[in-house]
Amino acid sequence: MVKRTVEYSISRAPEMGVAGEPAHSPLFPVDLAEPELGAEHMLINIGPQHPATHGVLRLVCELDGETVIKVTPHIGYLHSSFEKLGEYRTWNQVVTLTDRMDYLAPLIYNCAYVMSVEKLMGIEVTEQCKVFRVILMEMERIFSHLLWLGTTAIDLGAFTPFLYAFQEREKIYTLHEKYTGARITTSATRVGGMMADIPDGWIDELKEFLLVFPRTLDEIDALLTTNAIHLGRTQDVGVINAEDAVNCGFTGPNLRASGIPYDLRKDNPYYDYETYDFEVPIGEHGDCYDRYLVRMEEMRQSVGILHQAIERLPGGPMDVPDRHVTLPSKTDCMSDMESMIHHFKLIMEGVKAPPGDCYFAVEGSKGELGMYVASAGGSKPVRWRIRPPSFVNLSVLPKLAEGHLVSDLIMINASLDIVLGEIDR
Repeated sequence: MVKRTVEYSISRAPEMGVAGEPAHSPLFPVDLAEPELGAEHMLINIGPQHPATHGVLRLVCELDGETVIKVTPHIGYLHSSFEKLGEYRTWNQVVTLTDRMDYLAPLIYNCAYVMSVEKLMGIEVTEQCKVFRVILMEMERIFSHLLWLGTTAIDLGAFTPFLYAFQEREKIYTLHEKYTGARITTSATRVGGMMADIPDGWIDELKEFLLVFPRTLDEIDALLTTNAIHLGRTQDVGVINAEDAVNCGFTGPNLRASGIPYDLRKDNPYYDYETYDFEVPIGEHGDCYDRYLVRMEEMRQSVGILHQAIERLPGGPMDVPDRHVTLPSKTDCMSDMESMIHHFKLIMEGVKAPPGDCYFAVEGSKGELGMYVASAGGSKPVRWRIRPPSFVNLSVLPKLAEGHLVSDLIMINASLDIVLGEIDR
């Protein structure tokens, strides 16, 4: 791994922080002045329906003037119950629940789930499927980071980067639709393979996107990275050092922005990620600005991985040649009675998994995404539990926000890049 320090010659003087105060680690007690005699702290709600909470999130804030004394996140407004619903679905039916957790990177969740089931069942997918899943997951990393970039720019008051970012996201939406038939709820994976082979012309459209996207990213970079307003709102705001970030369970870009080069694609590789040439960008200061820089560079690295994966596509079958897992072709179903019966039984009864349990983690766009599945030997999981990165990252918000202004709270929350679908799972 190669450490990428900030390449921009930007002054990080204390005056760029909050009210001219030097940076400090919010995880340690802050010496906040007691309110004057007769003064009262104010209690306000931000959300649950509020655009700056990036989802159905309620933040109960105790304020001394405009300074945040305490913030308490309240979750649970979606009532999704995904993990419990999964216990009443066959192994393949659970896939439809996964893309509703992080609807900003649905294909990563599709892939992570079936990869855990395949590990439980001892299934080794084909090389074509393996490389194609890498393509989908890296495409979704860009897809997710672009939404974060655009909406965070809106929180800062910058509208043009939002338009640029969403223009590029629309191209990925088109790729979603051409492969899965849906824009958000993709449900693309199956145990042992994918829902379909790669459509004609799909890879060519992806290549065209990879040709144009870096130029658009450079334009957004020019608008934001050295912008004085952006610097003032993000540098030395929401600081967390490396030790505290590890102790709090941070993963993904939020952890790497604090200087910890932990990336599952490097540290616990899967799908031959160790053979791809890419770097893991890390920050030095652990503030909102470094979290921005890390995600910007991650998108560039994902472009490089996608180019390599496209060159590696070997062709051949997408699904494993196992009649106990994979459906027969439509031609066989319509011409052969045994194949039709085989199809009927797999659909009606589902794939059977051996007794046991399994945990599998991937490097999601927001951090470590872990899937735990337990089987009693039937066609449904008896337990399904998720280690969602946003849920863990959100728990650190109260410590990051204490002592900052209300406007900084909005910026800190945005910098964590949360999605409430996985938090309210």
